[in-house]
Amino acid sequence: MSLLKNVIAVAACVLPMLAGAEEVGQVSTVFKFVGPNDRIVVEAFDDPKVEGVTCYLSRAKTGGVKGGLGLAEDRAEASIACRQVGPINFKGELKDGEEVFKERTSLVFKTMQVVRFLDKKRNTLVYLVYSDRMIEGSPQNAVTAIPILPWAH
Repeated sequence: MSLLKNVIAVAACVLPMLAGAEEVGQVSTVFKFVGPNDRIVVEAFDDPKVEGVTCYLSRAKTGGVKGGLGLAEDRAEASIACRQVGPINFKGELKDGEEVFKERTSLVFKTMQVVRFLDKKRNTLVYLVYSDRMIEGSPQNAVTAIPILPWAH
């Protein structure tokens, strides 16, 4: 039992530091008798280097006892939609493939990431969400794009 307490203590310390998105809403997908239900969560986060851009990420969260304790591994599938929500201003130099969001989807080995690319030819920001694992990642991914346009007041 002390091993379980140690794992829970580590999860409690590590997981809050990794969250960077604000939950917008969720729907239940599978009822669980013990622990939270499996669900799809919609989260929003702002691009830290591009003022005026917000991304919305939907992904599965595993419930049950393991999910409630933060020990379950969430699925790799995710959907993303980024939108211009104000005037676009760059807060520094953008690097292709730069990580703009990262969240753990298992206790240790798996993360979900969003990276940004700048398509200079089309004057467009492109955001890619994917999941990786220490040993083997997933080809599951989603992409969204925002043309850089003047903001109408």
